[in-house]
Amino acid sequence: SSPAVMPVRKLIAERVLGPEHPDTLAARASLAFWTGQAGDAAAARDRFAALLPVAERVLGPDHPDTLINRHNLANFTGYAGDAAAARDQFATLLRVRERVFGADSPDTLTARFNLAYWTGRAGAAVAARDQFATLLPIRERMYGPDHPDTLATWEELAYWTGCAGAAAAARDQFAAL
Repeated sequence: SSPAVMPVRKLIAERVLGPEHPDTLAARASLAFWTGQAGDAAAARDRFAALLPVAERVLGPDHPDTLINRHNLANFTGYAGDAAAARDQFATLLRVRERVFGADSPDTLTARFNLAYWTGRAGAAVAARDQFATLLPIRERMYGPDHPDTLATWEELAYWTGCAGAAAAARDQFAAL
């Protein structure tokens, strides 16, 4: 579809369902997400930033859709160039997901992974390495050693180990991987 179609659909959803209907909020979230996927991380960040307070008010701050919006806001904040803000947003999100879903839920582990990633991108390679080192045995226990999420954690651990100044250890981790 043409780029002009999505805003028209959004306006129709707002007109027909209302601006705070859950389906309208879902359409706004999709528009924000696909705006970022299309290459405009700053616009996606701004759309999620505008959507989040409405979702918190309408759906509640702990609703799964609200937490997904918060997750996407954090990622697109980082992709738009503010790794430190993304890190801080994921730190907040992690605490909420631990409380709502538990420490070992897939959503919580994803938030933990992203917190470690944006910690590294914010310039704290040692902290990122340590966070991935803490996450790895949890993912191994939850998913097994051959699961893609476990392997991604191994890869990030090796990468941030190297960035933290331990080239030989990173080499050995990548060789094992």
